[in-house]
Amino acid sequence: MLDFSYEKEAHENGYAVVCGVDEAGRGPLAGPVFAAAVILPENYTHEILNDSKKLSEKKRDIVFDDIIRDAVAYSVGIATEKEIDEINILNATFLAMRRAVDGLSVKPDLAYIDGNQYPKTGVKEITIVKGDSKCMSVAAASIIAKVSRDRYMLKVAEEYPQYQFTKHKGYGTKLHYEMLEQYGVSPVHRRSFLKKILGDTVK
Repeated sequence: MLDFSYEKEAHENGYAVVCGVDEAGRGPLAGPVFAAAVILPENYTHEILNDSKKLSEKKRDIVFDDIIRDAVAYSVGIATEKEIDEINILNATFLAMRRAVDGLSVKPDLAYIDGNQYPKTGVKEITIVKGDSKCMSVAAASIIAKVSRDRYMLKVAEEYPQYQFTKHKGYGTKLHYEMLEQYGVSPVHRRSFLKKILGDTVK
């Protein structure tokens, strides 16, 4: 079970308000990239909170509701497919992270960022490689980002049912490639991702 050790260390070093930041959806062929920022109450505990990739969809939904209820503040930021195509996925991810931190109702003194690169959120940043499985606030952000994106993609699936987004959420599965070959590229696809894969078929 994750504990509050990273946050405690930050508090001991004089950072009163600490948030965790993580993203979801860097890899898919369609849909925005999502990021979340979460500030948890001091000494927060949760029996099943963990890296979103380690939890089932049902458990993610449970933890999502708990975080929404318990968090001091949380915020979700996105970067659209168009923004991904214009500035590349890494910069779009950083943009989504900055939007998530900017959207917090309480301004943090420190942000723990999942990974090893700095999105330049405007507050002090500390990166943690695999932070979503080490730091409670980052794990909480990973859940908020992942569930928010999955639910968004279910709405996209209603608009573009032929691509069967409910089954793959935009990731590059065999089924998704088959649907792309059959129906072509939709407005929610990341064209910069598909040029390498489909070549001349991308219009």
